[in-house]
Amino acid sequence: MTDKKSATTVRAEGEHAVREVLRDVYTAWVENDADAFAELYVEDATVVMPGTYHKNRDEVRAYMAAAFAGPLKGSRAFDEPQNIRFLSDDVAVVTGEGGILMAGESEFPDERLVRATWVLSRRDGKWLVAVYHNCPAN
Repeated sequence: MTDKKSATTVRAEGEHAVREVLRDVYTAWVENDADAFAELYVEDATVVMPGTYHKNRDEVRAYMAAAFAGPLKGSRAFDEPQNIRFLSDDVAVVTGEGGILMAGESEFPDERLVRATWVLSRRDGKWLVAVYHNCPAN
């Protein structure tokens, strides 16, 4: 007789893995590492933010490399998941609240608060970002 994990255990492990990907995204951000940042996205990722649209990992990498070399150099971003739900064992949707602390800032201005939606998929056992979208929270 094989020992099968309960659906609750599988979901808890999935939630932990999804949260870990989000932490890794923001660790790459703090390190201004566009390559590490982009590697957390699927090859055909979609990213939509006010004024920007990226349709694959290479575009995400190029955008972040330019941002880390320019206006986002030394910044820190955060996203606090408000809800994580699974559409299947291999697809998770995360809604969260976050924003960016620019270099030298110690307090986060309310006008930079965003609401974000992430879609992560597990491919070959590894969770990656498939879709990211954010918009102003206010």
